[in-house]
Amino acid sequence: MTQIKKAGTEAKEVFLATDPDREGEAISWHLQTAADWATLTNPPKRVVFHEITKEAVEEAFRNPREIDMQLVNAQQARRILDRLVGYQISPLLWRRVQRGTSAGRVQSVSLRMVVDREREIEAFIPVESWTIDNLLRKTGTDAIDKNQFPAALHSVKGERARITIPKEEDARRYESELANADYKVAEVRKRDVRQRPSAPFTTSTMQQEAGRKLRFTAQRTMAVAQQLYEGLNVGSDGTIGLITYMRTDSTQVADSALAEVREYIQERYGKDHLPAKAKVYTKTSKGAQEAHEAVRPTSIRRDPASLKDYLSGDQLNLYTLIWSRMLASQMEDARSEATTLNIDAACKHSGNVYNFRASGSVLKFAGFRSVYMEGRDEGSDRDDRDDSDGKNTLPALSEGDVLDCSKLTANQHFTEPPPRFTEATLIKAMEEKGIGRPSTYAPTIGTLVDRMYVERERSRLTPTKLGITVTDLLTEYFTDILDPDFTAKMEEELDDVSRGEREWVPMLGEFYGPFQKALTNADELMPKIRMDEETDEVCDCAGSDKCEHKDTCAKPMVIKTGRFGRFMACTGFPDCRKTKPILKMVGVACPKPGCGGDIVERRARGRGRSFFGCSKYPDCDLILNQRPLTTPCPECSGLMVQKNRDKAACTVCTWQEAIIENPEIAEGADNSEELAPVGD
Repeated sequence: MTQIKKAGTEAKEVFLATDPDREGEAISWHLQTAADWATLTNPPKRVVFHEITKEAVEEAFRNPREIDMQLVNAQQARRILDRLVGYQISPLLWRRVQRGTSAGRVQSVSLRMVVDREREIEAFIPVESWTIDNLLRKTGTDAIDKNQFPAALHSVKGERARITIPKEEDARRYESELANADYKVAEVRKRDVRQRPSAPFTTSTMQQEAGRKLRFTAQRTMAVAQQLYEGLNVGSDGTIGLITYMRTDSTQVADSALAEVREYIQERYGKDHLPAKAKVYTKTSKGAQEAHEAVRPTSIRRDPASLKDYLSGDQLNLYTLIWSRMLASQMEDARSEATTLNIDAACKHSGNVYNFRASGSVLKFAGFRSVYMEGRDEGSDRDDRDDSDGKNTLPALSEGDVLDCSKLTANQHFTEPPPRFTEATLIKAMEEKGIGRPSTYAPTIGTLVDRMYVERERSRLTPTKLGITVTDLLTEYFTDILDPDFTAKMEEELDDVSRGEREWVPMLGEFYGPFQKALTNADELMPKIRMDEETDEVCDCAGSDKCEHKDTCAKPMVIKTGRFGRFMACTGFPDCRKTKPILKMVGVACPKPGCGGDIVERRARGRGRSFFGCSKYPDCDLILNQRPLTTPCPECSGLMVQKNRDKAACTVCTWQEAIIENPEIAEGADNSEELAPVGD
């Protein structure tokens, strides 16, 4: 600090160019205050730029401003709130649950959302229903795919109410009655459908889409985005920032960027892909900072193909996503023709006439879809294809056409529970509820995983016993802190501070009074919870120098949670310090000849990433970076591994590519650790 202070006094001018958000504003103020630069004859100037390019930086330095104390106060208040919650509740959890646990104003509410979703799934009771489905074709045509189309029983002709079939006996009655029905097209309805492109990325939508399409975690997305923002060497242009600032909740785009994108669309895709006016997108979240821009390329003319020789795989994939999204956002809407067929089914025996419906769509103009389509979350009601990609087309039919039934079936269905959160859907839910801000989404989820509160299982977030226990305790003793509406209200109040509509010190006082009472009550009444899980295993410490009893221990082992995950430990601690890793079997035998072990999932110490190895390590040092598959190779019957979402590879046919002999990785894979005395 002495050197920084001295440099400031010797400089003709001092410019503060920290990140263009509330955190950056607070950093500038803290630096100015600590260095006592406010007393300089020529006080420091604040410069803000949202992209690291020559033009943006020069423009910022031509238009400096003073530090915005409203933003500083909002960040100060947020920091103090977070520390009040984290620093005072976390030690309580250490004493009552276990060491290493923590609480946080945003973290704990996010964990509660995951726990609540898990309980919804556990409490879910499937509801049975049936549909009557038909495969029809125009009379006189062959029963081939292009002539046939599906239709479903909808209603009794002339009635608006849709038929519901709750039981099999009802379904079989309809099926029997319709077995020899006469089918005829009663109505053909066609309508034009327009599909608007998605807005340019905010931090939240970028993390969601990178999770869906690239299988990136939120932290990985932000790490790669940081690299693209800070700048990379791209050849003749030198080192340059490739995207705008990646922590933003705004969908606004600078006029100069819009003009460049529109010019690029007309040149590359033609006038028919360019709307008459630039598309404008409204803000997507409460408190969005309108001075910010969306996440976009610094130049749309820097297309992904021109950068592939300069970027890593992750960098190129994320840049392509950002570039495509921005380009598509300013292109013409996609247009399709949606067709609905109403079909009369006249039953010969009963005389009843039923209505079947079939729908399809044909893409007439791709528009923005020629560049980009937004992904879809599991369980979403929205189909990102909108059935307009040609995969659900109907044959040409007219009113009065007679149809033949190729197949009539009664199909059973059950309602499904809500899906577990993925990182993408949790971030979406946090944003919708107003919990956290762009800078907090990724670190919040990272903390939940690091604290062993949730586990990632094939991209799904599942709460652990520890996470559920902590959530239940905090919900009981800190009701407001764990209330999503209360947390969202606090975020709104912080936004009020940033706009100068509220004083930050009284706001903190209003929060601290009730919080302090809740903390005192919890300190007196919160019970001590033992997180050990019983097992059927007995300590086998024969000959081990970790046990004072040596051959006479034979005490039961329990499951504990440590810094590197769950592990088994002897209940004879501290006399016996024997621990064992918990082996997570994947159902595949080790492929090494004569081994006889099983492949298990492990996690590298320190790095936290998962890999797969033999259960007989260190006697067998087989290591796999990809998940083994139970299906053998169709060519040689060797072990197959999952290369990515859509591809698999054989470890025999591509041995060097798929398997790494690396004992150093395995040495850090044991999840066991030395135990500290309880309560230490």
